[in-house]
Amino acid sequence: MSGSVRVVVDAMGGDHAPQVPVRGAIDALKESGDIYICLAGVKETIEKELDKYEYPKDRLEIVPASQIIETAEPPVMAIRSKKDSSIVVGQTMVRKQEADAFVSSGSTGAVLVGGQVIVGRIKGVERAPLAPLIPTARGMSLLIDCGANVDARPSHLVQFAKMGSIYMENIVGVDKPRVGIVNIGAEEEKGNALVKETFPLLKECTDLNFTGSIEAREIPAGAADVVVCEAFVGNVILKLYEGVGATLISKIKESMMSSLRTKMGAMLVKPALKDTLRSFDISRHGGAPLLGLKGLVVKTHGSASATEIKNAIFQCRQFKEQEIAEKIKENFAV
Repeated sequence: MSGSVRVVVDAMGGDHAPQVPVRGAIDALKESGDIYICLAGVKETIEKELDKYEYPKDRLEIVPASQIIETAEPPVMAIRSKKDSSIVVGQTMVRKQEADAFVSSGSTGAVLVGGQVIVGRIKGVERAPLAPLIPTARGMSLLIDCGANVDARPSHLVQFAKMGSIYMENIVGVDKPRVGIVNIGAEEEKGNALVKETFPLLKECTDLNFTGSIEAREIPAGAADVVVCEAFVGNVILKLYEGVGATLISKIKESMMSSLRTKMGAMLVKPALKDTLRSFDISRHGGAPLLGLKGLVVKTHGSASATEIKNAIFQCRQFKEQEIAEKIKENFAV
């Protein structure tokens, strides 16, 4: 293998496959010489798309997979019945250590199920959470869990906090990451049964910098580096975050184009505004890793752009360089 990290990209997953996954993979290869890409999917379809580009052919290969798991399919049944799908083939390569990571914009349910049953959890990890980086006024925070475990127990949330802290410290470089649990108020006695049971457990963890409850309105301000919650709450937070962001950007553009005076003002503030809006672009951080697995699985948006795919691939390189899986394994050794 000529690259230092080997990443399998699901070429058949997502709303714009195979065009976007292939383009993202090509862009990653061109920008970095230490990445090796395996495109998993229908060989003829991928070859046709690759014909559009010039790229380093010695660092890209096609891994044939004749089946495609559609978004609407029941995840468990799809993983069991479609053994030759791009998702199953790609994650099997990670399990066999034939690749370091798997990136997909395909069926979230299938990717999550496959991660649990094909790649497998690290010994001692009860549940593997989906953990995207989200932009805040202070930089980035990790939202954990945002979609993998909707019926989590207190012990799961404690583990999420520990894995999230490891990730933020080693990937983002935050010293003693502040951990907050999502709640409806700052007082310890507030919250539902899950939060009330989890709060004292987090307080007892001497290896965590637990700062208490965090309300939803405090998340964009960066009040915590690791935002802990179960998947139902996390997914609502993430989707609202994305929706409000997109709406604000649309309204700002609309206002700036409303008259000659605002258009002239827009020309003056455009550079600064562009940099600000870019800092709140979730796609520039890559995808959401499924933490706690024996290998890395990264889920990107179904509507992911080529830039998001490219950044997810770079994310995999950093994950390997920092040995995140190994550090989680050490922390959870029993």
